Amino acid sequence: MATFLYRIGRWAFRRRRLVGGLWLGALVLAVAAAAMAPAGEEEDLSMPGTESQKAFDLLDERFPQSNSQGAEARLVFRAPDGQRVTARENKAAVEDALGSLDGGRQVASTTDPYTTGAVSEDGTIAYSTITYTADAVDLTGSTKSALEDAANQARDAGLTVEIGGSALDAEEELGGTTELIGVAVAAVVLVLALGSLVAAGLSLLTAFTGVAIAFGLVSALAVPLGLTSTVAILALMLGLAVGIDYALFITSRFRDECAQGSEPEEAAGRAVGTAGSAVVFAGATVIIALAGLGVVGIPELTKMGMGGAGAVALAVLVALTLVPALFGFFGRRVLSRRIRKATRPGSERSHPVPTTAGRPGLGTRWARFVLRRPVAVLMISGLGLGAVALPALSLELGLPGDESKSVQTTQRRAYDLLSEGFGPGFNGPLTVVVDMSASEDTRATTDLVVKTVGGVDGVASVGDPVLSRTKDTAVLTAVPRTAPNSGETKDLVHAIRDAVPGVEADTGAAVLVTGTTAMNIDISEAMSDALVPYLTVVIGLAVLLLTVVFRSVLVPVKAALGFLLSVGAAFGVLVAVFQWGWAADLLGIEQTGPVMSLMPILIIGIVFGLAMDYEVFLLTRMREAYIHGASPGEAIVSGFRHSGRVVAAAAIIMISVFAGFVGMSSPTIQTMGVGLAAAVAFDAFVVRMAIAPAVLALLGHRAWWLPRILNRVLPNVDIEGEALSRHVPASAAESDAAVRRLPVGRD
Repeated sequence: MATFLYRIGRWAFRRRRLVGGLWLGALVLAVAAAAMAPAGEEEDLSMPGTESQKAFDLLDERFPQSNSQGAEARLVFRAPDGQRVTARENKAAVEDALGSLDGGRQVASTTDPYTTGAVSEDGTIAYSTITYTADAVDLTGSTKSALEDAANQARDAGLTVEIGGSALDAEEELGGTTELIGVAVAAVVLVLALGSLVAAGLSLLTAFTGVAIAFGLVSALAVPLGLTSTVAILALMLGLAVGIDYALFITSRFRDECAQGSEPEEAAGRAVGTAGSAVVFAGATVIIALAGLGVVGIPELTKMGMGGAGAVALAVLVALTLVPALFGFFGRRVLSRRIRKATRPGSERSHPVPTTAGRPGLGTRWARFVLRRPVAVLMISGLGLGAVALPALSLELGLPGDESKSVQTTQRRAYDLLSEGFGPGFNGPLTVVVDMSASEDTRATTDLVVKTVGGVDGVASVGDPVLSRTKDTAVLTAVPRTAPNSGETKDLVHAIRDAVPGVEADTGAAVLVTGTTAMNIDISEAMSDALVPYLTVVIGLAVLLLTVVFRSVLVPVKAALGFLLSVGAAFGVLVAVFQWGWAADLLGIEQTGPVMSLMPILIIGIVFGLAMDYEVFLLTRMREAYIHGASPGEAIVSGFRHSGRVVAAAAIIMISVFAGFVGMSSPTIQTMGVGLAAAVAFDAFVVRMAIAPAVLALLGHRAWWLPRILNRVLPNVDIEGEALSRHVPASAAESDAAVRRLPVGRD
């Protein structure tokens, strides 16, 4: 693979105009496709095979008319202090506001709170449900303006009015400014790490190119593939982070080769053949881990995994082709001014610049420190991560609703008003679906279901059954006494399901509990059940891949255990911040509650690949030195001398990019940003740069031991590029001939 990538690097360098033109064309097409594509719809999560999903499928079949409705909005009215919404002047204000919506374009119906019983017991709060003929993303600006005008009309009359429901969901602001700060930090780190504005700009340019193409493709395919905005944001987040890192790794190796006296074209080939090999492996691990999210069985998680995997694949392709092509345009300007002067052709000082001359760098000094005190470093790092991971034992999973939104949003204020007026369970009603196709007496069956469900402790009320047209299915609503995301509501769902088997045995009917709250509970439990199997698969994959790459047994085991520590610590941070509220105000998180149920598996999938990035880039240099005769300790120092600074810069860049998304208004993106930033910080700086060298120092030669039978069976990946010294032509003429054998004409 190293020799093949070497040729790719030289070919891209020589055919830079062709490569640059192809990527520019792909960028223009992706942006144009995204601009012309309709906006995607935000879909609810589903989990095939669960009881709640079976009930939803039954409703689709027996109540098709209920799914033909579009978006819904709730106007929630509150009377001034000391008054009731039933007072004449307040009632007139409510009716006038609702009357302004009747007959409006895209309005299917509005409900009268005074005839439907949508008034609180104390008479201070009432609500009306407005149903539209179109989905939220298809509502026009005038339709939404009419809803706002109706609310303002009632506010002018002295009422407090808030708007809830799905009609405004499409208007939710996903963007923010903190992600720009993250990119700015990444740019500063690149300049400091590379010492060249040109080199830093090159890495950013290539990363933005890959991200723009990935984001454009996801946006263009949003409607045909049902991709949500979260998929697009994940593709943006991952593509930007790995795109900068992969470009940094190859650019850094290119600079090293040039500093050692290689011509730019040769340096580009060697950079892609060596660092590019590590990029291919690291990218492949991320892609495999993300694609593996599909085995969990949640369609939305599968889409997120595939979207992120596509963005990473684009980042790898950009790094292998566009980065060396830009080397061809900029040449030695990628180097710092000092190195350019020292290696200028024809100059009296034209000579290789030793990268290790002078005072040892921070990476070298740190490696020697670890070698002197491996036990202390290992104990402090391991116990420290273990302490951070302790809160993970209290991990609770859930899915965010309006209660997790900022109190500055009208949706959150509407949620709070409804909870105050009608009880905390009003915002999370349970839907009980009764399949009576095998029941002889439908009336007796529904009466028994109502009595049984209403008798379960924790049920505040049970609505009247609604029958399908064929009278073979009934739907009734059970309102819990507790909030949707509370543990009591979760217990209530299970209590109702445990209470209905007797009804089913007596009547022959099938009773299913569903609704958004029940679906969220089922998904959270399914994710909890899938967490350990998925983690086992990922750990097994890590051990297998690293055994092939490093031809060692103990190095992969060490890497896998370290990965578990970093992931556990990241989960501990999520629990402390999002459940316990530690530093929540500092991060702009206004509501604590269960961690989003998708996060643990999603973070495991993403961080697994990123952890392998740092493992590969750091340890390949160590193994390269070891197999060339260096002692185990010298190999550790060599790895940090050559790769420590670059890996540290790459980790800071990735942390900055992920942390930049914490400022977004979406709870999903906030959780993802905090979790990924914490996981990368722990894995890069504690596991890979402290625990890993400490363990290798204690193991000595045993760290690189591989049984003979495995040595014969395992393929030789050659990720260090050893084959280049044997197969790369020695003379420039032979090198040119090798490049010309590629099936592309000269530029």
